[in-house]
Amino acid sequence: MLTPRALRAHLLAARLAGVVATPRERSLRSYRLFAARDPRVLIGIDPERPWRQRDVMELMADRCGVSADPRHTSGHDVIDPARTLAALDAFAERLAEAARRGAPVLLGTGHPHRLLGFYAALADALSAAGCVVLTPAQGRCVDITTWFGLRTYNLDYVRGVALVREADAARSGGETGAHTHSPLPVRTALAAAAEAGGPLPQLVIGDHGWVCGAGQLGFEAIGLADTDDPAPFVGEAQGAVSVVVPLDDAVRSVYYRPLTRYVLNRACLWQ
Repeated sequence: MLTPRALRAHLLAARLAGVVATPRERSLRSYRLFAARDPRVLIGIDPERPWRQRDVMELMADRCGVSADPRHTSGHDVIDPARTLAALDAFAERLAEAARRGAPVLLGTGHPHRLLGFYAALADALSAAGCVVLTPAQGRCVDITTWFGLRTYNLDYVRGVALVREADAARSGGETGAHTHSPLPVRTALAAAAEAGGPLPQLVIGDHGWVCGAGQLGFEAIGLADTDDPAPFVGEAQGAVSVVVPLDDAVRSVYYRPLTRYVLNRACLWQ
């Protein structure tokens, strides 16, 4: 069994926490854009009050452990591994509760190249525990405004985990999936589930727009977020998102495997 001490050492060695690769400049830009209510950074969260850049920075310092000093404008961000471990424990508690109830769950990621394996293992474990892993709206088109303009994607599921593929790549059968922050895929999936009259998720697990979009619509949502993604943490502060785990969300996929073992052990779901 992986102990908290061993996982802390792994978090630091893999740079999932401690000094991470996320540039401070990029995080500050995201905080500024969030304060300006740029929808590309809100990713589905509706701020309940005005958020200045300094407010966002102070929240991120509290939730992640990044510097709250506005004069710190360059270099790499820092995530407090103690905060990551505490959030992983809370994350595991939500998984355990869903498993006890046999709750329908929906999983989705905007980081399929990095996090698909992490979420797929959770989907397998929850399914084995009696939860229905939902896959609504498979194949639906979703038009998403990106930093580079409007693009069309298809919603797909791999091992029970939702992701989007660019329409051309989906038709050719290529590409693991596309990186996206948009809440539109989860809104599409939830609307399709409601239209079908089937079960709705009692827990949504994911990142980026998946956790923010679902949480803002009133679904219990838990997920992972990096220091340059303030929206999930604002959502958590507002009560829209239940748990957000602060970590670098773009390291090698193999480095997330110990986190999988840890949360599934904590949730008594490891087999």
